[in-house]
Amino acid sequence: MPVSRLTGLFVISMLLSGVSMAVDGPKSSYWAFWDKSGARSTPINHSGLDFILRTYVVTDHPSGINRFRYKAVSSADKQKLEEYITVTAKIDPRDYVRDEQKIYWMNLYNAVTINLVLDYYPINSIRDISVKSGNTDPLNTELVTVAGQPLALNDIEHRILRPIWKDFKIHFGLVCASLGCPNVQPEAFTTANSKKLLKKAGRDFVNHRRGLQLENGQLQVSSLFDWYELDFATNQKKLLKLFAHYAEDRKALYLLGFDGEISYTYDWRLNAP
Repeated sequence: MPVSRLTGLFVISMLLSGVSMAVDGPKSSYWAFWDKSGARSTPINHSGLDFILRTYVVTDHPSGINRFRYKAVSSADKQKLEEYITVTAKIDPRDYVRDEQKIYWMNLYNAVTINLVLDYYPINSIRDISVKSGNTDPLNTELVTVAGQPLALNDIEHRILRPIWKDFKIHFGLVCASLGCPNVQPEAFTTANSKKLLKKAGRDFVNHRRGLQLENGQLQVSSLFDWYELDFATNQKKLLKLFAHYAEDRKALYLLGFDGEISYTYDWRLNAP
């Protein structure tokens, strides 16, 4: 059974207790409808999401993991987030150049994910939504319609972003609302800041224990690198080089010389303070 970024509802239930297990990630499935681009290069307005992120993301949590203050979100700001999603969904991203499209999809995905959590908050994990909603997989539930196409979060990630852009850094930018995933950023992505933000997200993730931990000759990394292994590298040697690229200098040297087994783990607890 494939495991999505946010769900893994039953197959990887042991991960919450810190037990590692290998699971195949969902395959990217190319959706040709979205593989078109126009000439518009005017930046799409993501200020609505930017306001929410700047207001509610905690960047100085002692855990070293950015948190989102779901409990503090006012009804007025929840409405602003929903308005951002509504307005953004009315835009046909295919009218824009590729770079704007990529930013569009990452921001829309993140906004819809945050809004989904807020709809069911309080919860202890994104996986709790399946119980509260009565849906075994809310990530496959159509939550937004763009260009006449009803879309689930898994559609955006696995049928649009991954197969069209083929950029592993996308995994560092998508909000999965869990402590085990890369940091939620304190601002919306733009074509001007995305390269810098994704690089920082990758470095922060690999240099934190939840992303990569190398101790006593044992290497444990996030299950993200297992589920989407081929997005990151074609073999372990190349994966270690990728880790070294993002790691701090001393850790990078150890990684380049590592020749043991890699174990995987993930923390599904909600990324609330």
